[in-house]
Amino acid sequence: MSNPVVSVLMPAFNAEKHIAQAIESILQQNFADFELIILNDGSTDRTSQIISQFQDPRIQTIELVSNQGLVKARNQLVAAARGTYIAFLDADDIAMPNRLMSQVAFLRSDTADICGSAHYSLYEGSGRMKASKQRYSDADIRALITVASPLCNPSVMGKSEIFKRFPYPAGKDYAEDYSLWADLALAGYRFANLKEKLITYRIHQEQTSQIQNSKSQLIFANSREQYLHGLGISPELTPRSMQFGDRMKLAIPFISKLNQAIPGISILANYEIYARFQFRGNGVFTPFTRLERLLVSLLGSLRGMI
Repeated sequence: MSNPVVSVLMPAFNAEKHIAQAIESILQQNFADFELIILNDGSTDRTSQIISQFQDPRIQTIELVSNQGLVKARNQLVAAARGTYIAFLDADDIAMPNRLMSQVAFLRSDTADICGSAHYSLYEGSGRMKASKQRYSDADIRALITVASPLCNPSVMGKSEIFKRFPYPAGKDYAEDYSLWADLALAGYRFANLKEKLITYRIHQEQTSQIQNSKSQLIFANSREQYLHGLGISPELTPRSMQFGDRMKLAIPFISKLNQAIPGISILANYEIYARFQFRGNGVFTPFTRLERLLVSLLGSLRGMI
């Protein structure tokens, strides 16, 4: 039997509430050459029984007796993947029918090695749907890694060989995706986000990322420091809220060094990054802080062109 073009990887832990919808969203793709590998990570609810109801031959399951954690689960799924490309989808998210086809076509164009997408966020408590605001170019994504995770992990597809070479970092559960993007950026891989909204990302209280927020922030901070060091930028310039005088001393040099290290950053990405140096809720001074942000962003982008 020949290998599939795409391996869709789905870790699941106590996902009985949502996993059927996640599986169905993959089986309903208009791109058929895929395998769906589901790892049941020691669930104690009805997750296993729900998975077993699906008889599609493209589905493979891995059943673990006890929970081993998200990083180990993701890496075990990557090791089992046979596809040319790997696509991620968590057990509580939903893929749009054209998700696999759009990303495969884009990656085959060899424009990027790792491809995410725009998405909808579904806030389960209120039912509110919100469209993501993202940056799409390689330069902008690399730049934004200095302040956030610019790729939505369940929307990502990439070359299988990359994920097999660079597993999710051990010990970095709860911020494992951010840590991986930073490692891949420093290794020279190319990123992109498609403007199509290709998944619905569900936000609810049971999510690991919601439960472990304080620990994830510590892991994020450590990974960001390593990323800045790899770019040749001192961690003392790390984006954080500071007074105007300190911004002149630290924030402007940061934007300048960042645009030299990563040519082609857009004004909008610089604007978003510089905002992290400013305080929120400036009242009557808000127009002035926005003007400051715009001017620094313009100068930063010009600096990257030199």
